[in-house]
Amino acid sequence: MPPGAEFLHRPGGVERLRRDVAFHSVHGDEIAVDILSLFNLLLAFALAPLLPGIINRTKAAFAGRTGQPLLLPYFDIARLLRKGAVYSTTTTWLFRAGPVAGLAAPAAALTVIPALGQPALISFNGDIFLLACLLGMGRFFTILAALDTGSSFEGMGASRETLYAALAEPALLVGLAALAVVTGELSITGMFAGITGEVFARVVPVCALVAVALTLVFLAENSRIPFDDPATHLELTMVHEVMVLDHGGPDLGLIQYGAALKMWLLGSLVVGVIFPMTGGLYTTVVYVCAMFTMALGTGVVESIMARFKMPRVPQLLVAAGAASFLAVILAAR
Repeated sequence: MPPGAEFLHRPGGVERLRRDVAFHSVHGDEIAVDILSLFNLLLAFALAPLLPGIINRTKAAFAGRTGQPLLLPYFDIARLLRKGAVYSTTTTWLFRAGPVAGLAAPAAALTVIPALGQPALISFNGDIFLLACLLGMGRFFTILAALDTGSSFEGMGASRETLYAALAEPALLVGLAALAVVTGELSITGMFAGITGEVFARVVPVCALVAVALTLVFLAENSRIPFDDPATHLELTMVHEVMVLDHGGPDLGLIQYGAALKMWLLGSLVVGVIFPMTGGLYTTVVYVCAMFTMALGTGVVESIMARFKMPRVPQLLVAAGAASFLAVILAAR
């Protein structure tokens, strides 16, 4: 008898062996899924700064210029992190906490975003509220840092940012709620996993409305045209950029990297609605190409149209919220 074979001849030995094999098989699959989810997170950290580079290169092409290198955002962040920081004597710890929270919030929020057909690193029922809370926390500390300087210009930018956020967040949450109604899931991972090809074909109007609403939220939250102009130099017309005018050195590097992560995060939501993911190498290529296409489309929008007047921006965000509510009504029918 081979060594260890006597275990099978004991009472219940075969059944215990089957349970052990099933246990290790299940836990092996869970470890594999966790590794793939971690890979999605690392992919976002690595490729997020490339999105602003694609946007700027697209705008340069429309203007007939060669444009800056695609990898310039990486060099800018690295250059800023090597510099020193200068702080006014009138600021407090809130001014220093703003850039840190602005980076930590989207980085943490990426852990609840599924991608490449794989579940998110953290997933539970109602995690859409965690996503909203994390994004709101990052914005809250950015606003506090802007107000801490005592600058009237940064105070105006903070006020406008608060108004836009109050209109954009309902559109985001209600849009995800429409997906929850369609799929019957309460977690972001479950929602996007439930949007299979068959489900997508059945609820195309709902997905289209949610995609439109999330795209408008994507542009608003990332301070892009038509909501804001990141390239403007007029303090009176700035929204997000005016809030970070007094930051420099490593603090500005953290802000730029956090903005890139936030762009990747919100872009992932739009891509997840439009392109159902099933996993595999093909899905990885489609997902990355779709993210780059989002950046390309943003550059095209900023090249062919101007920023809206201030009174029209809230109207556009209200329209995004209306699209989300209409999607919920259609999904509930």
